[in-house]
Amino acid sequence: MVWSIKNWRRDQILQHEAIPDSLWFKLINLHCLKGLDPDELTRLRALATLFVHDKTISGAHGLEITDEMRVMIALQACLLILNLDLEYYRNWVQIILYPGEFLLEYEYVDESGVAHFVRDAASGEAWSAGPVILSWYDVINAKPGHNVAIHEFAHKIDMLHEGANGCPELHANMSAYQWHDIFSAAYEHFCAQVDQHHETAIDPYATESPAEFFAVMSEMFFEQPLVLQQHYPAVYEQLMLFYRQDPAKRWR
Repeated sequence: MVWSIKNWRRDQILQHEAIPDSLWFKLINLHCLKGLDPDELTRLRALATLFVHDKTISGAHGLEITDEMRVMIALQACLLILNLDLEYYRNWVQIILYPGEFLLEYEYVDESGVAHFVRDAASGEAWSAGPVILSWYDVINAKPGHNVAIHEFAHKIDMLHEGANGCPELHANMSAYQWHDIFSAAYEHFCAQVDQHHETAIDPYATESPAEFFAVMSEMFFEQPLVLQQHYPAVYEQLMLFYRQDPAKRWR
């Protein structure tokens, strides 16, 4: 009975709140959606419709939110869960868009016990059980291999399992030991490359922590899959198993 009500509610939303064709055909040319087949696009459209219904997207500092902005954010968020489920975005409802970068203020205590107060400019932030915050300028002016929306929604997925640590809750057919070994080796290798001032095809921000490494690698997985597959094939394979997608195959 509960399942029937859930399906009825879903069908009603899809029937009455479907993304208009005018927006859909304008936005399916997003770089990260390259190569999706008709079946994948149909499922993405349905997921994005449900996402827009379930989430509140609001503007900060006077930014006016349009339907096009809502759908653009929803499509990028739902690309990650195209073959998963909206349950990966449970326990939170709000997305806040700033016109540009915003200030983060926080305190932390270092290993010596000294407290520090930090003010940093950011283009994105994800809070556990809280909102996703994005710079709209950075959403629409992303450079190749960069996607702040995908980055922050990857954090949200990561946070569901023991907090943001670079290891989301894996599927039954995946090995946590293998994930740990592959990602740890790749993270150490990448940090060494950056420390030695080598030019990298991947954003050096990935060295900040294992959680940031996972989020940046997720960006690469959807934005430049062939590059990620070339440089870190084992990481690519793990992400392919987790997201249940093969963007490199689509791009070829």
